[in-house]
Amino acid sequence: MSCLRGEVWDVAVDLRKGSNTFLKHHAIVLSEHSQTTFVIPKGFAHGFQTLAPNCELIYFHTADYSPDAEGGINALDPRLAIDWPEAIAERSERDAKHPMLQGEFLGLDIT
Repeated sequence: MSCLRGEVWDVAVDLRKGSNTFLKHHAIVLSEHSQTTFVIPKGFAHGFQTLAPNCELIYFHTADYSPDAEGGINALDPRLAIDWPEAIAERSERDAKHPMLQGEFLGLDIT
């Protein structure tokens, strides 16, 4: 993902079963000035927080969009321990409904 206008805090969370970084996250600030692209591998969840108004982002996928393949986890899940840079004041209805990880969640099988 790249930020064409504004500034965002971009996060990827490792959901790969058996990974030594399982449920760990990596975050980076992307801005129109940084000219940085954040590539997120298969098996990672992705989220971002805008740090400036009127942000424009561009991102690409490895497959065509399919609503049936869409999923999500709650950005405020305590198991993820993400320290968002700003208080989360707004989320889409869809994002707010994402569930917390269940205790038995052992990760995604990525092949």
